[in-house]
Amino acid sequence: MKFALFLGCQIPAHLNQYEISARAVLKRLDVGLVDIKQFNCCGYPVRSLDFKTFVLFSARNLALASREKLNLMSLCKCCYGSLKKADHLLKEDSSLRDEINKILQKEGLQYEGDVEVKHLLSVLYHEVGIESIAEKIEKTFGNLKIATHYGCHALRPSKIVQFDDPVAPSIFDQLVEATGAKSIYWPTQLECCGAPLWGVNDDLSMDLTEKKLTDAKQSGADYLCAACTYCQIQFDTVQEMILSKEGANHHLPSLLYPQLLGLSMGIDGETLGLKLNRLPLGDIEDFFVVPEPEEEEEEEAEDKTVEA
Repeated sequence: MKFALFLGCQIPAHLNQYEISARAVLKRLDVGLVDIKQFNCCGYPVRSLDFKTFVLFSARNLALASREKLNLMSLCKCCYGSLKKADHLLKEDSSLRDEINKILQKEGLQYEGDVEVKHLLSVLYHEVGIESIAEKIEKTFGNLKIATHYGCHALRPSKIVQFDDPVAPSIFDQLVEATGAKSIYWPTQLECCGAPLWGVNDDLSMDLTEKKLTDAKQSGADYLCAACTYCQIQFDTVQEMILSKEGANHHLPSLLYPQLLGLSMGIDGETLGLKLNRLPLGDIEDFFVVPEPEEEEEEEAEDKTVEA
């Protein structure tokens, strides 16, 4: 099993722990990754400014993966949504595909819709499978309550992204519970994290984030868990800004799913980049279930009795 790994722009610049934790986990699961250095921005930032430029940006990435005869795996859900959208448009509109390919031909590239775009969670759930993941678990969490945040671009538009049920998704929850943690219900789970408004209306962006933090905490979460670059930055970096305000008291650390899974696989915190998170995760390892030694001691006592 091998994929072209698409990191996008934000992960190398602001969220290196997502890359290193994902690589560590996927290596344990025997998922091969190919780095294509020529990858460019997915086009998301210019989507509302110049639509064809957005399509061209995504199409070039798809064409590069196609040249290597590889399907593409994205860690960022904004990138995932953008690449899925462009792929859909190019498959549906032959005139647009011809126009874009004419530009790509200048670099010897071409895209004919032969690449599948997948998100990290999709690969883990559908390609690797919960059972195979369970075989790699070394330590299980007990009584750890996690608020999973799906993110907007993985769920909508559902006919294009085809990630999960947009109204009642469950993939992420099942992947979290594979570690032994409990994925809790929280009313604002599927609402926007506020990231698209950052840099446009920071106060409103922080208000949306704070609303979600409050809801998750009141619903009993010990941690938030994200699998999207922008969502994690909002819950980690922006939450740090919120907490610096007078009267803010909604401290709820957020970690990335490969960090949570990696800990359960027995991968050390340094390899998973835990110290790169802006908000410390505290004693999350205290939630691991400690095996009861009683049965072992009883067996030893029985052996000694037999020997005697």
